[in-house]
Amino acid sequence: MRLRNAMKMKVFFHDNCFDGLASAAVFSNFCRSAIDPKVEFFYEGLAHRAGQLFLDVRFDGDQNAIVDFKYSSDPRLTWWFDHHQSAFLSSEDEAHFRADRSGRKFHDASYRSCTKFIAEKVRECFGFDSSRLAELIRWADLIDGAQFADAQAAVELREPAMKLMMVIEGVRASTHLHALVTEFQQKSLAEIMELDWVQAAFRPLYQRHLESIEIIRGKADCSDGTVYFDVSGNDLEGYNKFIPYYLYPQATYCVGVSLSSFRAKISVGSNPWSPRPRTQNLAALCERYGGGGHPVVGAISFMPEDLPKARSIAQEITRELRSACSQ
Repeated sequence: MRLRNAMKMKVFFHDNCFDGLASAAVFSNFCRSAIDPKVEFFYEGLAHRAGQLFLDVRFDGDQNAIVDFKYSSDPRLTWWFDHHQSAFLSSEDEAHFRADRSGRKFHDASYRSCTKFIAEKVRECFGFDSSRLAELIRWADLIDGAQFADAQAAVELREPAMKLMMVIEGVRASTHLHALVTEFQQKSLAEIMELDWVQAAFRPLYQRHLESIEIIRGKADCSDGTVYFDVSGNDLEGYNKFIPYYLYPQATYCVGVSLSSFRAKISVGSNPWSPRPRTQNLAALCERYGGGGHPVVGAISFMPEDLPKARSIAQEITRELRSACSQ
């Protein structure tokens, strides 16, 4: 039941993503503290997929926000924060954003995480201090920017934040993910990790994580500085993206194909600890096929039935990256 006279804030965030949920938490903390202490939050995760991303999205709040996800020109969108190079679905959407004078829509692709971008933007524009969520902001920036000391730290999951990252990427129950947005504002990451439902979710996911290392080891082929693997037959939509560099530290790039109920996906990444420098802009590469992302990591989504097309394009991208590495 809604509180009388409470504003309904609908927050859309990048689903199953640590930075997405952390962005929703920092934005929500700002809204409740600086805009309306009685605001009621309603959350909805958004996932990249083939086709029109916002076709079935209901902007039905008194105010509506999107964080860590592509721009929508829907007139009901009130707030927007994103840090991806590929933030706009079309040139018309980008022109719509450029013409906006609300002072509530922000984009900066120089940030490694949307969480830190939001924290710094609300301080700059609204004088709001998000430092009480400093631990969350620091870890979101570290995780989304892949600023780990080495691949072992990224894959062996010793820290509570890294364990939570795996839970977030692996849990499909929206009620649990939405609850985490609230928990992020109230508890430390270690305290959240000790919650009964988080522990219950973590244990099988961790076992699956260990198995996924062996699955990728068995599927992967590494040559000319690029790892390629196809796990579309193994139900590994949510695998740890640093596993290829853990197994093949000599690689500069990685191209992976996976399959879920709603998409066939090509993931394209670069090794943060590569012995040779990255020379390719992976967001621009993925944009050629309808995807996008950041210069260091990108993805392309297709309908599940287009898996053969995804495989063909993934192999084409792999050949291009291997050629670039061999030059």
